[in-house]
Amino acid sequence: MTRKLDFVPVLLGLAGLIPLLATGLAAVSAGYGQSPAVMLALIGYGALVLSFLGGVHWGLALADGAAGDSAIEHPPADTATERKRFALGVLPALAGWLAMLVALVTQPVLSLAVLIAAFIATLVAEAQAARHGLVPAHYMGLRWVLSVIVIAVLTTVLVLRLLGAHIVL
Repeated sequence: MTRKLDFVPVLLGLAGLIPLLATGLAAVSAGYGQSPAVMLALIGYGALVLSFLGGVHWGLALADGAAGDSAIEHPPADTATERKRFALGVLPALAGWLAMLVALVTQPVLSLAVLIAAFIATLVAEAQAARHGLVPAHYMGLRWVLSVIVIAVLTTVLVLRLLGAHIVL
């Protein structure tokens, strides 16, 4: 039986897009787009979201190790599965950190490419984990929607910045 995600997590997930949409729009606007702080805010928020996504997998791994309930209907994870979960818990945060470092030592626009690749890789890894019953299906529905929006925003900013185009607000 597939459980539906409650309204509150959906609403909060969508609300979590607000900083990304605001900084993404500002990063390509004619007035604010030239400010390095706007790009750093966008990149920083992308890194923060990646870290949060990793935290979900730490939570799933720890829940499997706890006696009793699990959010996923399957037997406790074996050691290899736990290792994969813990890796998926850390790798997105490290990718976000790398994106921040790239922004500090080179062109911030390159950080957008790092973030885009990290969001795609995390989504693909989670989709594979969901196929093996390691991630709740109801979580993946929301993840797909939010990830597609995040990737679309970051890609749009990347392309517009590379083209030198701006949006006039």
